[in-house]
Amino acid sequence: MGKLIIFSAPSGAGKTTIVKELLKRFSQLEFSISATSRPPRHTETDGVDYYFLSQEAFDKAAAAGEFVEWEEVYPGSCYGTLHSEMERIWDKGHTILFDVDVMGGIRLKEIFGEKALAIFIMPPSIEELRKRLICRGTDCKEVIEKRVAKAEFELQKAPAFDCVIVNDDLRQAVDEATHRIETFLAK
Repeated sequence: MGKLIIFSAPSGAGKTTIVKELLKRFSQLEFSISATSRPPRHTETDGVDYYFLSQEAFDKAAAAGEFVEWEEVYPGSCYGTLHSEMERIWDKGHTILFDVDVMGGIRLKEIFGEKALAIFIMPPSIEELRKRLICRGTDCKEVIEKRVAKAEFELQKAPAFDCVIVNDDLRQAVDEATHRIETFLAK
């Protein structure tokens, strides 16, 4: 079993942008593709962004124990980490890089302990988070407000992570994450 690095944050905090930058900086990191029961957005590709499963297929995989962890993040939208995905990456000798929801991040840290570095990306404020979600243009106003309400709960979970990085300046956040990862991988 190799190491893993977990990035979690409320939706819109910038974790995916940070993860993409880190994948450019570290050749030994490989992105873990999560499975989800939600339909793909117009910019997403199956097997690249997520493994898109029907709810029935997701439930069947969960019942068969194919997930390391999974959660119904939003009503009718489940997300999970497949054992097979982790093994695929470790078999190459790579370190797994996760971009997962907050509860999934906590669960992965609980399971893998010292083998995992769990990083929480904090938005500068709830108002800035709302602005980012609006500018992203992927969700209607009702969905954005649900995400903001959920973010208020998720922000309370930050102490469960190994470190918290405030993403008010993207370059600085990526540099701090880079330093944390270098230190963790050197152990």
